[in-house]
Amino acid sequence: MRRFRNSFFVCLISLLSLGSSLVFAQSSLAVNQAPTILSDILKNQLAGKNGKSGAQLLEKGEESLLARAWLADHADKTIDVQYFIWSSDNIGILAAEFLLRAAERGVRVRVIVDDLMIDAPEFSMLALAAHPNIEIKIYNPQHSVGVSKARRLFNMLADFRAFNQRMHDKTMIIDGAVAITGGRNMAAEYYDYNQEYNFRDRDMLLVGPVVQEAARNFTAFWKSSLAVTVDETLGDPTKRLTPERVQDFYKELHNYAADSSNFTDEVRLTLTDLPHKFSVLLSALVWDDIEFIHDKPGKNSGEKGLSGGGDTTRRLTRILEQAKERVIIQSPYLVMPEGGIEFFARLVGKGVNVKIITNSLAATDNLQAFSGYLKQRKKILKAGIKVYEFKPQPMIRKKLIDRLSALEKSIPVFAIHAKSMVVDGKTLFVGTFNLDPRSANLNTEVGVLVENRQLAAQVEHSILTDMEPENSWETILTNPDRNAPFYKRLKILFWGLFPLEPLL
Repeated sequence: MRRFRNSFFVCLISLLSLGSSLVFAQSSLAVNQAPTILSDILKNQLAGKNGKSGAQLLEKGEESLLARAWLADHADKTIDVQYFIWSSDNIGILAAEFLLRAAERGVRVRVIVDDLMIDAPEFSMLALAAHPNIEIKIYNPQHSVGVSKARRLFNMLADFRAFNQRMHDKTMIIDGAVAITGGRNMAAEYYDYNQEYNFRDRDMLLVGPVVQEAARNFTAFWKSSLAVTVDETLGDPTKRLTPERVQDFYKELHNYAADSSNFTDEVRLTLTDLPHKFSVLLSALVWDDIEFIHDKPGKNSGEKGLSGGGDTTRRLTRILEQAKERVIIQSPYLVMPEGGIEFFARLVGKGVNVKIITNSLAATDNLQAFSGYLKQRKKILKAGIKVYEFKPQPMIRKKLIDRLSALEKSIPVFAIHAKSMVVDGKTLFVGTFNLDPRSANLNTEVGVLVENRQLAAQVEHSILTDMEPENSWETILTNPDRNAPFYKRLKILFWGLFPLEPLL
């Protein structure tokens, strides 16, 4: 269950992938072409757009990685990061070094990370936060950072709802002018660099007025009492740090990043044409009125316990209520919130064709969530919803993973992590919202909402392709569970014994 695994790290460094951590100043990637300043490039892009925002879908993990790498390297004033996962491999170390270098060249770096699965060394967080241009805040620190086991148990028993309310936002904002948001966390598997397990995911690159709303949302979280500085959470850093230790830590990061042996050949090759590839992404922007939807810190008042909904839930529900012809949804987890099955049954009853694709038992890494889906599956199908379950080795990965030949030696699993919805072929949502009670009621979520047939058609075609027989099993025709390993089927029986649905 990747949302609740021990391997989760502070999302502090998550904004930047391993690629963005390369020491560009020491490489051939130094950009000499004009314009080289991000503000100049965006000014040219926004000219004559009459207040419209630009959006570009990032379907491939590698292109999403490249976009983050280029943007981070060209940040001039600020890098604001609001994320959930930071991998424990060299990605985290290299990205930490990049944040440090950005701060050392005068960029103000602000990071908000969720507390639930933080496993980063306290010294590393304190040392990075000791830099005058880096600020780090922990969201809702009730579980990990500065919390003893006894205190953690007390927090869980004292306010179970607050203990489970997490920040699931995934947003990277550069200079307040360009942003990336969507389903991807920052670990190798979200960018097709994992040798065992990779995700089929989706992000959006944004410029224009929509970025201002994303920035306002970041500011709201930054100012929230739920976001606590690392120093407040861990105590007085001067008791643990000396200027000498901090400088030694910085030197170690720089030396690590300067050592080319820490980069795979594939990463180096991928980044050689970075400026050109990013200019291609910018040239493909689609311009329209684009809405950035989001929850407030805390999600809701908490008066309804594990229920209560949120702004994103209500906004997406209103969009679905307006459906007249068809609804296409892609979600890694399919656990209907209370009333959800009945809601979709009413849509089907008025003639709306509802199709949902999620992970099969063979593909999923979240057995707890799948156990909740398994309890509902028959009811979902009886409601007239067409359900497709993604295969662990779908054919579509040949189109989505440019480096597949380098990965196929170990035949890695390829599973859905994209969270997207298309209504009537014209209204599109891409974001962090899973079709489950946790996204509906507990976790804060963000996403992009736009009524644009070009963008909607791209995502609809992509999802429908994922539903094809070479990529998915249609659940109504067969029971895909039999294709999963025996140990997974056995574990599902175990998790099915517990009433976990409100937390899934």
